Amino acid sequence: MTIEEFQNKFGIIGKSKEIKDLIDIMMQVAMSDISVLLFGESGTGKDVFARAIHGFSSRSEKQLVSVNCGAIPEGILESELFGHKKGSFTGATETRKGYFEIADGGTLFLDEIAEMPLTTQVKLLRVLETKEFMKVGAETVTHIDTRIIAATNKNLESEVDKKHFRADLYFRLKAVSLNIPPLRKRKEDIVELANHFIQLYSERNNIAKPVITPEAELLLQTYPWPGNIRELKNAIETAIALNKDGILNESSFEFMTKGEAEDNYMRNLPVFVKKTTEEVDREMILRALIEIKKDLIELKELVYNNNNNGKDEKNIDVNIDDIAPISEVEKEAIKKALRYTKDNKKQAARLLKMNERTLYRKLKEYEIG
Repeated sequence: MTIEEFQNKFGIIGKSKEIKDLIDIMMQVAMSDISVLLFGESGTGKDVFARAIHGFSSRSEKQLVSVNCGAIPEGILESELFGHKKGSFTGATETRKGYFEIADGGTLFLDEIAEMPLTTQVKLLRVLETKEFMKVGAETVTHIDTRIIAATNKNLESEVDKKHFRADLYFRLKAVSLNIPPLRKRKEDIVELANHFIQLYSERNNIAKPVITPEAELLLQTYPWPGNIRELKNAIETAIALNKDGILNESSFEFMTKGEAEDNYMRNLPVFVKKTTEEVDREMILRALIEIKKDLIELKELVYNNNNNGKDEKNIDVNIDDIAPISEVEKEAIKKALRYTKDNKKQAARLLKMNERTLYRKLKEYEIG
């Protein structure tokens, strides 16, 4: 099978050297049973490449099971992966297979593996080395023949240095490590991808295929695409949905540059770098509140300047009602996010700029529910 045939079969679009070289390596690796680590920024299509590796392997007739390690609460992740015996914990009303056992003979795709807790990493390493594990609450070993493809958008070597990821598991996974290039490094593929998404949207919605102008194509090629292919797809769909004349020109994509300007403003806000994920999540919430309180702060400063006439700042009275513990601010932000998303925790976590597992921990900590 040629590289072009491989691309057509598995829906990988692009003519850039970066993509061609990546596919060439994938075709060699796919036929073996070795574990593969996919590294790429969010939105680069790591799941597409995982499906291609599985589909080109000798396991293609068996199941590919995809698991997002960052979306499953830490307390139940081990049970989800390895299964459990009836009565092993509260709520375990029956014996259940885990994803490893479901994917037996096939492939297990572990996305966002950097979010996996250290305790679960130990068990994963054992599975990789021995092809066996014990279900939660079990006394006997389960043997499986499951291939592992893992993916992350984080630098695992850096995560190892921070003690967030086990070094032995990292070295076990990195035997074959494939880097998926971000869209800004494969600009020659952007127009082809854009036309692909235009075609898909038109067929799905049963509308005439709009025409994209050369000027709009140039705009798409010069845009940095921080959200990569996922952002490009959303941009195309938004432009078509708002289009009235069947022609996509530069003005059709004005919403992208507006969003970029807002992002640049947010990036210029002062940020205090913290060490832990929990602290980073908390700081993100506080940053989100900055915009809400901006006008109020400016008003207070104006009143102060008009009324104090050069008095020593140390003599200014502070209103105790303006002071609240960070935990209360955080709790209120979480409640508002849940109300806004109608209790959709995944969307709420996205609004709060925290991963879903952290949100579940906060819900328990603040007894929200």
